[in-house]
Amino acid sequence: MNRYLSLTALALVLASVIVCTTACTTKDNPDEIRQRTAAATETMRRDTKAVVEGVKEGMGRDNKAININKASREDLLALPGVTEHEADRIIADRPYDDAHGLVTRHVLPQAEYDKISDRVIAGH
Repeated sequence: MNRYLSLTALALVLASVIVCTTACTTKDNPDEIRQRTAAATETMRRDTKAVVEGVKEGMGRDNKAININKASREDLLALPGVTEHEADRIIADRPYDDAHGLVTRHVLPQAEYDKISDRVIAGH
C-alpha cells in the first residue's frame, strides 16, 4: 500500500512540475498557455491512472493466498523462506485443518510461519 501511495504522490508532483513548467516558460498568449496546460494535465491524469492500475494489479498478484492442502511443490517454494525440505514436509503431512497446523505439527518453526502466515490458507 505504501508503494501505491508513493507512486501516486510522485505522479501528482510530476504533473504539477509539468503544468508549472508549461505555464511559466512560454511567452505565448494566455489562451495557448491554458490549452497546453489542459493537454499536459490530461496526459498526466491518464498516465497516473495507468500507473495506479498497474500498482493495484501487481499488489493483488503478490497477495494471493496459497492453499497448503492443494499447492504444488513449486507454489510452496515460492513462499518466502520455504526450503525444499519444508515444502516436501508440508505436502507429506497433508491435510491441515488450518494453516497454523504447520507450526503445531512442527513442519515449520513459528518464526518461519510468521513470514508466510498472511499468504497461506488451509482450504479443503
